Amino acid sequence: MATAAAIVAKARRDVISHFMERNAVSSDAAVRWVPERHIQRRMLARLMRRGVLVETGEDTYFLDVPAYDRWKRTRRLRAVVLLAGVAVAGAAFAALA
Repeated sequence: MATAAAIVAKARRDVISHFMERNAVSSDAAVRWVPERHIQRRMLARLMRRGVLVETGEDTYFLDVPAYDRWKRTRRLRAVVLLAGVAVAGAAFAALA
């Protein structure tokens, strides 16, 4: 059975892939899309809030590539900081034990 994180990650990949595969990367190339699954609708809304997807009309969107790149860099940075924090905490715990 898939974990919640895996389901969210797949939805994120599905939504991004939908626009990448159609080369919908500008307002002129925007495509119409109505997500089939609830998790895809939530991911679409999340990516719109972050400016990664831009709505040009009713159910018509495009992927803002510079915003997508910034968003990916931010996610990676947060993951690195989190892992570094866990490593430091683990080292501190090991030193005290």
